[in-house]
Amino acid sequence: MTTDLTTVLAGARLLPVLTVPSTATAGPLADALAAGGARCAEVTFRTPDAERVLKTMAAHGGLAVGAGTVLTPEQAERAVAAGARFVVSPGYDEEVIAKCRELRVPVVPGIATATELMWALKAGLDTVKLFPAEPLGGPRALRALAAPFPGVRFIPTGGIDASRLTAYLADRAVLAVGGSWMATAAHLERGDYQEIRRLTADAVDRSRT
Repeated sequence: MTTDLTTVLAGARLLPVLTVPSTATAGPLADALAAGGARCAEVTFRTPDAERVLKTMAAHGGLAVGAGTVLTPEQAERAVAAGARFVVSPGYDEEVIAKCRELRVPVVPGIATATELMWALKAGLDTVKLFPAEPLGGPRALRALAAPFPGVRFIPTGGIDASRLTAYLADRAVLAVGGSWMATAAHLERGDYQEIRRLTADAVDRSRT
């Protein structure tokens, strides 16, 4: 039976979204995120090492790690084989959804319109990614989109930073908020894991208010 995403996230309302260029950074990054209080993370399939990064971070044990920016069924299969416990895509793709169901992992398709949300509901999904959240209009746009669809849960992602986190989490329709500000490319290039830990801890505190 497919595990529910809410169960996988175990109550966490913060989802660090990570684009990690090198496997060498995966272990220290997982340590920093976990030390900051994160309980889950999304590794995007945007780099050549993404599959190995995901495998390393999934083996850490302190984080529920999923795969993001999944564009094809083949990527979904590779991600799950590497240890992904959930799959996130930037848009709605029937083949990716079907593959994730076959693999028995939660899938969160990206949506930007009511039409796409209705596609997701028709497919039997009740959790979607609102992307790109800030360019679409932020929390106000999310509230307007959520209003006709009671019971749907949203994971807004795209352009969100620490200052906007609580505005999204104040909406009861929001399951969790995804963002990359806690571990940017610059942080990873510098190896600044102390700052990653600090920013993660700050975001976790904000997510609990």
